[in-house]
Amino acid sequence: MHNDQSIESSDIVQTLILNFEQDTQLLAKQLAALPLTGSVWLAGDLGAGKTTLTRYWLHALGHTGAVKSPTYTLVEPYSIEQSNGTIKPVYHADLYRLQDPEELSFIGFDEYLDEPEALVIIEWASRADGYLPMPTLFIDMIQVENDDKGNEARQVILQLSKTVQAQGIDLTNLQI
Repeated sequence: MHNDQSIESSDIVQTLILNFEQDTQLLAKQLAALPLTGSVWLAGDLGAGKTTLTRYWLHALGHTGAVKSPTYTLVEPYSIEQSNGTIKPVYHADLYRLQDPEELSFIGFDEYLDEPEALVIIEWASRADGYLPMPTLFIDMIQVENDDKGNEARQVILQLSKTVQAQGIDLTNLQI
């Protein structure tokens, strides 16, 4: 986990088990219903389901097209029309291939984070831990065995920042 004390000391931690891909889709719909802005850090090993969760999240927010993995481009931008006619800016970043956090300043990454009402979903945020501001939400995805046949499930640990908790956002209603 990253070194941000305001997340680690959070009293609000929600742990869920995703046994099936439909569970990931259900979690994404519930996350899309939350009024989140700022950055969301997704942690987990390769294959833990970070990109899958993000794809379902973007679709739940209203994106209708393909969702490309930003592994090589670092960031994929989305402008998602909301039911009230406003546009929700969402940026999906994958920092796995990032060599130095300073690279983010060269591509103008700060502008994504500074954009009002934007949601910036960041896979492998730990690669730029000292560079990035505190996340709104931290999601850790861990592959676990869910039965005696070796089928895998995902344990998902979600933690809100204290700032977002103070705004009344609650994770305790998230259920699978």
